[in-house]
Amino acid sequence: MRETIKIMAGAIVLAALLAGCTWVKPTPEGEKVVVLSAAEVKNCKRLGHTTVSVLSKVAGLDRHQEKVEKELKTLARNTAAEIGGDAVVPEGEIKDGQQRFGVYRCRP
Repeated sequence: MRETIKIMAGAIVLAALLAGCTWVKPTPEGEKVVVLSAAEVKNCKRLGHTTVSVLSKVAGLDRHQEKVEKELKTLARNTAAEIGGDAVVPEGEIKDGQQRFGVYRCRP
């Protein structure tokens, strides 16, 4: 019985630690892409959009909202760089670990 409790406690601690981890890293190109507001890209060329997603739960536990938001922005920046963009704009709220971003080219 004690062994089962130890295993369950260990699993809960591990899940809590994983829920706070950041797994998405910016690419060198993605680091050059900025996150702007819609007003800031009014003179930029829209290239399209991207919808990105990350895990919002790990082992049934919600991940920290700030970590999810940061990872979504990083993924959007990485994707924008791949299609020639240098700016992204969030185009909606985060839902179930997913968010849509507009991709823009602002620099000539």
